[in-house]
Amino acid sequence: DEDGLIVHRGVHAYVVMNLYPYNAGHLLVCAFRHVADLTDLESDERNEISELTAHAMKTLRKVSQPGGFNLGMNQGAISGAGVAEHIHQHVVPRWSGDANFMPIIGQTKVLPQLLAKTRADLAAAW
Repeated sequence: DEDGLIVHRGVHAYVVMNLYPYNAGHLLVCAFRHVADLTDLESDERNEISELTAHAMKTLRKVSQPGGFNLGMNQGAISGAGVAEHIHQHVVPRWSGDANFMPIIGQTKVLPQLLAKTRADLAAAW
């Protein structure tokens, strides 16, 4: 799972590092089954995504002490879903002052840690 940046595998869903993170530690909670909409999931799949999201938040708090989180799902291409046919929940840790000149002026994001290192820390703490 290291090569795929997967932090944890559940029965119906898994947690993976976002390849294009908004912040360090940005996780995606993804259903194994390919569906486009939250309403297409079975209740046990929705429940596991919710439980993994909560666990991801606890783990991120333990590892990197964020001040808050942004959580969300983009439903459909028009809403910004990058992979519209595969539902996933974003778990984005936030810190005071984390939006700086780099994403605004340079249109890029500087991350203080490599994804593989962040994945290893989160997987160990899971």
